[in-house]
Amino acid sequence: MITVYGGGSWGTALGHVLASAEHETTLLLRDEEVARAVNERHENPRYLAGLPLAPSLRAVTDTAILKDSDVWVLAVPCQSQRNVLESVRELARPETVIVNAAKGIELNSLKPLSVVSAEALHETERDMRRRYAMLSGPSFAQEVIENKPSAVVLGCADEELGARLRAMFATPFFRCYSSPDVRGVELGGALKNVIAIAAGVCDGLQFGDNARAALVTRGLAEITRLGVAMGARASTFMGLSGLGDLMLTCAGELSRNRQVGLRLGRGERLEDIVADMHMVAEGVKTTRAVNALARKIDVDMPITSAMDSLLDGRLAPRQAAELLMSRALKEEGI
Repeated sequence: MITVYGGGSWGTALGHVLASAEHETTLLLRDEEVARAVNERHENPRYLAGLPLAPSLRAVTDTAILKDSDVWVLAVPCQSQRNVLESVRELARPETVIVNAAKGIELNSLKPLSVVSAEALHETERDMRRRYAMLSGPSFAQEVIENKPSAVVLGCADEELGARLRAMFATPFFRCYSSPDVRGVELGGALKNVIAIAAGVCDGLQFGDNARAALVTRGLAEITRLGVAMGARASTFMGLSGLGDLMLTCAGELSRNRQVGLRLGRGERLEDIVADMHMVAEGVKTTRAVNALARKIDVDMPITSAMDSLLDGRLAPRQAAELLMSRALKEEGI
């Protein structure tokens, strides 16, 4: 049995995929009313109202379901994940497979989610390798539930497990690849949200297509720089969890992080934007974490630094753009 822990838009979409693939799948969420709607009306009215879910997908609010689950798919937001996992770690069996579908860097520790998960479950990273995977890639939840073609990648150090999991997630509308580069897959998914906010700011300021293309290209360069410094493969960032997710999140109208940037560029205050959103834009907190991490390990990330200053109120959107355009000229490269 598979349990998807987290009933937001992405968790619901993954539950729909797995149930559509005819796996016994349960959605674990907090809200009894939403759980009832999933079970009786086959929809999530809070996040994806009006979109029909696979009829076999069921929902519960009792974490006891995890004890009998062979696979946990974690769709809990990054900054909540450590506490959530620590509260249920006694329910995990030694053979329980963990598939992490969240994106971000933990703000307090500056650690990626593979490390956070291992620590929260009181495991070593080495022991977790045989039963852990990170799912990422260009995939808006709404389009997944609408059964529109999507492709993602599973970062999984154990190649046999990776092959098993990519088959588990496969449907006629959802294609899953695998990669042994867990660190690259998880960092690509996390860091692209920072660049998506910047792309939104660029569009909000009406800087045009040239500016956005340059921003996304240089954003990919600094994502790759940090990833390689943390042990990831540069080639991973040219794949689905890097370039693919970056393209989607920086241009797609359904991108929450891009919408944050777009509204900032138009002059709205961050506090008002966040208060107005009923879904989490992980990039806001991830920006702060990534900038702190880059400074800690001495990696140059000018776009991330500018976005951190903007989100913190130290720079206005136009000032952030002027800062980036006035940097010293140099050869192109990562």
